[in-house]
Amino acid sequence: MSAPRTTPWPLVALFTAGYLAPYLLPTTVGRLDSGLPLSPTQAGAIGSALLLSSAAAGFLLASRAGRIGARTAARAGLALAVLGYGGAALTDVVPAVVVGALVGGFGSGTVTAVAATGIAGRPDPHRTTTLGLLGVSALAGAVYLTVPHLGAGHGQPLAAIALTALAVWPLTGRLSTRTAAPHTRHDRTPLPHRRSGLVLAAAMPCWSLVQNSLWGVSGRIGLAQAHLSEATVGAVFAVALGAGLIGVLGAGALGPRLGLAKPIGVGTALIAACVALSASATGLMTFATGEIAWNVLYPIVLSYVIGLAASLDPRGRWAVLVGSASSLGTAAGPLTGSVLSAQAGFPAMGTILAVGLLAIAVPLTAVALRAGRRPHPVVDIPVEAPAAPAQQAYDTAYENSYDSTSAR
Repeated sequence: MSAPRTTPWPLVALFTAGYLAPYLLPTTVGRLDSGLPLSPTQAGAIGSALLLSSAAAGFLLASRAGRIGARTAARAGLALAVLGYGGAALTDVVPAVVVGALVGGFGSGTVTAVAATGIAGRPDPHRTTTLGLLGVSALAGAVYLTVPHLGAGHGQPLAAIALTALAVWPLTGRLSTRTAAPHTRHDRTPLPHRRSGLVLAAAMPCWSLVQNSLWGVSGRIGLAQAHLSEATVGAVFAVALGAGLIGVLGAGALGPRLGLAKPIGVGTALIAACVALSASATGLMTFATGEIAWNVLYPIVLSYVIGLAASLDPRGRWAVLVGSASSLGTAAGPLTGSVLSAQAGFPAMGTILAVGLLAIAVPLTAVALRAGRRPHPVVDIPVEAPAAPAQQAYDTAYENSYDSTSAR
């Protein structure tokens, strides 16, 4: 009888902790606007600065995470997240909040880089990514349901991110302390599949910018344009993220059956329609429909994009670089959404973003179609508990199936 599939729970937990800040962006930006003497554009700029700091951490660690050691890097990132977000949650002084957001964002980016490197080294990166998306969607949904009942102020969502980082800390004991010194020569080899990687890295900032331009102002659309209460908007977000769990489960169940081009290309086009619908919402029905449909599709497409990036280099360099490039778009999202909505209104903003997303779907689909079939070599997994031989054989067979059925 074969051994049960080994799940890298430390990597899943790190993925959850690293991605929680972007998932909580609407309530974080909205509460900065309402809880501090800031304009909507200024609050969006702070959200953008947080995510830009996260992207900077990813770029800095793209080629260094292996040399630092997974456990050391993860603990450093979690410590920065606790100190930064926790400090920002406990003060009403705007400059201190900004500094805390920057420090916390750098911590989130560090944690995400460690998770991305480890996931790329797994023989089944899509499955591990799916579990991470399940974790962060469930946790973010719970926060959206809880925060409206905790009173006014900007600190609650920031405190939730800090507490999550603190809760994940004990799991870092299962991460490897080894560095990549034995592989130094290999680490200096050129990145494989450079053309596909560069196209993907160039397209992802635009893809993420569109998503987070709307996500960063979705709370204000619900409150100001759809005339909903904060509790109702929070409930819609919680239901949307819950529906996103269904989408993630569906992506996990489908796995490699659809290849990569169809989920990425068609999914991105459908997301564009959801963006336009959400931005034009004037009542509960259209707002909820757009947000729920969007949140079902977004994690599905994201899981396949992350899987594509991970497949380009099993050592995780493209996964970290593409993820950090994506974070640049994520960082610009709140400010872009705030400026566009202030200048043109929410419906026009949605139309502009939807058209841009359709344009970005073309190169993303081309990369998925062009990427060739190849074996996925297994590298050292930064989790000390190794998989059983029978499980390794099962995982290898799963990944070979993934490669052979993907239209690359």
